[in-house]
Amino acid sequence: MKSAVPKVLHKVAGRSMLAHVAGAAKAAGAGDLAFVVGHGAEAVTKAISGFAPGSASYAQERRLGTADAVLAAREAIARGYDDLLILFGDTPLLEASVLVDARKKLAEGNAVVVVGFRTENPAGYGRLIEKGGALIAIREDKECTPAERAINFCNGGLMAIDGRQALSLLEKVDNKNAKGEYYLTDIVELANLAGLRVTAIEASFESVLGVNSRIELAEAENLWQQRKRREIMLSGVTMIDPQSVYFSADTEIGQDTLIEPNVYFGPGVKIAANVTIHAFSHLEGATVASGSDIGPYARLRPGAELREKAKVGNFVEIKKAVVEEGAKVNHLTYIGDANIGAGANIGAGTITCNYDGYSKFVTNIGKGAFIGSNTSLVAPINIGDGAYVASGSVLTEDVEADALAFGRARQRNLSGKARELRERFAKAAKK
Repeated sequence: MKSAVPKVLHKVAGRSMLAHVAGAAKAAGAGDLAFVVGHGAEAVTKAISGFAPGSASYAQERRLGTADAVLAAREAIARGYDDLLILFGDTPLLEASVLVDARKKLAEGNAVVVVGFRTENPAGYGRLIEKGGALIAIREDKECTPAERAINFCNGGLMAIDGRQALSLLEKVDNKNAKGEYYLTDIVELANLAGLRVTAIEASFESVLGVNSRIELAEAENLWQQRKRREIMLSGVTMIDPQSVYFSADTEIGQDTLIEPNVYFGPGVKIAANVTIHAFSHLEGATVASGSDIGPYARLRPGAELREKAKVGNFVEIKKAVVEEGAKVNHLTYIGDANIGAGANIGAGTITCNYDGYSKFVTNIGKGAFIGSNTSLVAPINIGDGAYVASGSVLTEDVEADALAFGRARQRNLSGKARELRERFAKAAKK
């Protein structure tokens, strides 16, 4: 990946590849997760504590092949689980249904189940050699006979092993090969020699797609987004231009929501039913209630919470603020660390001045209040219910309910002064 960040922590849809894989395992019924870590172990272990708290991590002290890596978790394997799923942290598109199918094959009496895929261009991939419906070997491309090289059923790398057989099979793997490494694929032949049943199941290529470069990371992101867009639309959401809309792994969107082109959903967004999100809006860490209207060119930052039928218009930024039912923040406004009461109207150019360079302070605006355009509210400050703030005001003190507040200099009109200024400026420009 040419990165200081461990490969498995690079993100697809705002979630690390490793977290995607762990999520698929959990969705397939995995009771416990064990992680084998190598490069960047400290960073990876820290990340694991965030998405899989309580899971065990094991360091692979030596880099001697895939079977050696699995045996680094010998302590966990020895506990005697019914099923052992061996997965890779760089396959973010892995579907839980593939793992469920593999577990079903174990339940049918197979000791080893290998996940494979079919491709029209199998060159470079290990081939799955089958006979009579059983998997008898995995042959590396360079070791294949001409007949075997024609096989298009390839090894996807993922395996499911009967927990009662797993440790004994792994311990039988030796390193008598050109590289002197312990290959996980050898357990297929070892299981056959022991008279155990071995089979392969087929998954889509994208489900076992491994990511090893930024190019492949972008390809994985594109494939994931295509899946999510389809899922979202099938759930009852309209997207005018699906290809221009980007979701995160945890995005939730209710039925009858309309999403216009070029909208980005960062992590932590929950959208209720019947919401309209106009073009070029960016949402992250936000909750939006039904009937709300957002954008165009709106930004909802973490902590933004829109209640029913709230309106956040063009070039408006909301951060860590609640916009109550029916309140309107229509344009050119920043609302941060604030509570906007139901039915309040926030005029264009309004700013909640929430930060003094050291600390954040809260602005409270009551229900039905009217904040005139180009107003600066210097927090901490409270604007009462039904209060009216004159346009162009800078307020530093609370405003009681139903009061009219002015916070601007008195206007003066100087007759003829404009003509004098023009003449003076014109004369100065000629020098």
